[in-house]
Amino acid sequence: MALTSRASASWTGNLTGGSGTASLDSSKLATFDISWKARTEEHGGTTNPEELIGLAHASCYSMAFSNVLDKNGTPPTRIDTVAEVTFDPTVPAISGVHLTVQAQVEGLEDEDFQRLAEAAKEGCPVSKALTGTEITLSASLV
Repeated sequence: MALTSRASASWTGNLTGGSGTASLDSSKLATFDISWKARTEEHGGTTNPEELIGLAHASCYSMAFSNVLDKNGTPPTRIDTVAEVTFDPTVPAISGVHLTVQAQVEGLEDEDFQRLAEAAKEGCPVSKALTGTEITLSASLV
């Protein structure tokens, strides 16, 4: 059965001087301040769509990689993923995502680890949603 998750945003003012909020409506876990300045200059306690996409991508990739490793018969002890999402305001567009993953997995050689990490990147639903954006990966066993 499909599950639909809901988030919302509210904006006041023009693009560069305005501000807003973004809310995780389904879980009701958080509401974040958002601004153009947080996309182009500094975060300063305010988030932006790219940081939220990074959060979604890092968590989705960790789950996908866990599943790929488990299906390989080498379930992970731990997976830590960072997603760096780059926004180019001159276009404006997201110009790329770089995933950095460190995982503790027993009984797996690095060559197989790299192959499985790449397979998880390709199979991750958020990676698929970002088709058309360059996604790079650095993966290491710890």
